Amino acid sequence: MTAIASRGLTLSYQRQVIIDDLDVALPKGEVSVLIGGNGSGKSTLLKSFARLLKPQQGTVLLNGSDIQHKATAEVARELAILPQMPSPPEGISVRQLVSLGRYPYQNWLQQWSVQDEAMVNHALERTGMSALAERPVDALSGGQRQRAWIAMTLAQDTDTLLLDEPTTFLDLAHQIEVLDLLKELNRHEGKTIVMVLHDLNLACRYADHMLVVHDRTVFAKGKPEAILTEQLVKTVFDLNCRIIPDPFFATPLCIPFGRELPP
Repeated sequence: MTAIASRGLTLSYQRQVIIDDLDVALPKGEVSVLIGGNGSGKSTLLKSFARLLKPQQGTVLLNGSDIQHKATAEVARELAILPQMPSPPEGISVRQLVSLGRYPYQNWLQQWSVQDEAMVNHALERTGMSALAERPVDALSGGQRQRAWIAMTLAQDTDTLLLDEPTTFLDLAHQIEVLDLLKELNRHEGKTIVMVLHDLNLACRYADHMLVVHDRTVFAKGKPEAILTEQLVKTVFDLNCRIIPDPFFATPLCIPFGRELPP
């Protein structure tokens, strides 16, 4: 089954084409990771999947229907997005931030409910943030702050989560903490996870399905072990490397050499 798909998708900024005539499908219930060089269009593609960027041509399908024809609240009940480096309102607490995830379920007839409160508490507990619920978000560490944002998307109670570089500016320990959490949400709650990552080795470790964005299209797609090769890394990143099996996870491990090859 497919969570998100595109047909003939063309995306552009100020007449500059970023993605050209793309057909792609992201599997439901899996972790899909987008990789590619800087400026390749990864974040642009993710924005189009969330209806934050209108296509120049083509369509994005969310659960089989054209996302442009869905009501905003309907989209927000099916899909949540965490943009790159989000900024919370000044002084907002973790609980208040997570509660914002319930906005798609609020209207003038339906105000805050027992179900809303239960979903916020579940999101806090699931992300390990219950003990920090009353803390200001801007007083948290980088890893805690990112978990608070993920809790907000989890409170939104959607089947699909889109995350744009969720490990940016985190140290290695906090990167693993965040990626482990996302993997758990996928494995134990069935969430479809689509995210942009820069680190090739972490992408290979956590991805069920990988998309390589290059030259205005998806250059390669599939399981990491099936598509990540030394030639692909050279073509996409202009980087000499060796690809070996990770001795612990058996996923592809990229050993970069830069301009000089080893003896």
